Amino acid sequence: MRMIVKGRHMAVTEPIREYAEEKIGRVSKILDGDHMTTEVELYVEKNPSIEKNQIAEVTVWTKGPVIRAKEAAQDMYAAIDLVSEKLERQFRKYHGKMVDRHTGKHAEAPQPVAPLIEEVPEPVVVKTKSVEFKPMSLDEAILQMELLGHDFFVFTAAETEAVSVLYRRHDGDYGLIEPHAG
Repeated sequence: MRMIVKGRHMAVTEPIREYAEEKIGRVSKILDGDHMTTEVELYVEKNPSIEKNQIAEVTVWTKGPVIRAKEAAQDMYAAIDLVSEKLERQFRKYHGKMVDRHTGKHAEAPQPVAPLIEEVPEPVVVKTKSVEFKPMSLDEAILQMELLGHDFFVFTAAETEAVSVLYRRHDGDYGLIEPHAG
């Protein structure tokens, strides 16, 4: 596994780097860690009203889905502990889904997560992402969306080879937007 530990607007000390590599490296043993790239980003929120201002964010690129976890605490070591625990739960969930798929057992649909609502006075594009589209089933798209922790997911439907959008509805169910030649 290739791991990058970096700090956003802060220097990452060697003890913190080693601690993050050890904790996140342990989690990678759940899956085949040889084919993964992991990015650990550590930063401190400067707002004094935020009590848990030490933040650890981890993104893992596997052969299958991208898995992301983010946690905050009052201490950077505690934030790393929390994010590694969250990542382990997500890895075990994904690993269980893969085992169920290969054994023919049907796994239960993932439980919806309440969407985060943030109010931004003037929305602006602050980040652009480039994603690789590979055909996948609707179940794989739901799993990927849940592992990323997003409210929507754009994917290529394996059945139609058309770009589709999966989203979480306010009632907790899912919606699917499929293109239609009109």
